[in-house]
Amino acid sequence: MSDLNGPRVFFAAERTLLAWNRTSLSLMAFGFVIERFGLFVAILMPQHSMPLQRGISFWTGLAFVLLGVFVAAYSTLQYRKVLRTLKPVEIPAGYRTGLGVISNLFVAVLGIVLAVYFFYGV
Repeated sequence: MSDLNGPRVFFAAERTLLAWNRTSLSLMAFGFVIERFGLFVAILMPQHSMPLQRGISFWTGLAFVLLGVFVAAYSTLQYRKVLRTLKPVEIPAGYRTGLGVISNLFVAVLGIVLAVYFFYGV
């Protein structure tokens, strides 16, 4: 991928992975807010006798959360692909490359937990 024989490409790839991590967290947080706003509106409505139904805010919020999960998982795969193209000299000695991957996968798992909570915790 590069002929720099230095860590610049590696650190750029890691920064990109962490930027996608922030993006996935933002998508999930936005989905959570949308889903909870629908619940808030349903509580404020005068017809409390009706059971809460899963409306457009539920499905939109869930879609944003699942999009965040996808972004976290897919960006991890892309980062691993880039790492395979780098030469050993381009990765600093002793530098652990897995922390960003673990972070992204942890965010993806938490997003799945949040989506399951939406279905069963309402």
